[in-house]
This record gives sequence, structure tokens and C-alpha cells, in this order.
Amino acid sequence: MPNLKKLFSKFNREEREVIESLIEIIMSLSWHNLDIKKLRGYQNIFRVRKGKIRILFAKNKKDILILAIERRREDTYKF
Repeated sequence: MPNLKKLFSKFNREEREVIESLIEIIMSLSWHNLDIKKLRGYQNIFRVRKGKIRILFAKNKKDILILAIERRREDTYKF
């Protein structure tokens, strides 16, 4: 799992606040207000988007694992 502090270092303060609130919502499993989409070709990997920010995460039965936090680019969804 990537270190969240390292992932946050790429973003300014406003973006970090948005990311923190998105992560809290993702962890609470209350996703009805989020733009979440399951990634094609993967069984349990999803993305959340808010403006140019993308959060990729995997959801297992009990756990949620943050895979990446990126700005939208051509290679955002390539692992």
C-alpha cells in the first residue's frame, strides 16, 4: 500500500482537503453522492473522481485499500 503522506505531497492544500474528505466518504461506504465507477477488466477496483483528482481503490469483503491518488492524465488508470 502506498504511503498516504507521500501521495499527498503532490497536491496543494485545497486538493488535499478534497482528497481527505473523499477518503473519509470512501471508508464510510456511504457512496451515494460520489462519482464512483468500477474499472473495466478488474473485479474489485474502483475509481472516484472529483474534478481532476482520481482516487483508485480496491474493495474486498472487509477492507478498502487505496491504490493511487492522481491527477487525471493519459496513464492514470494503468497499473
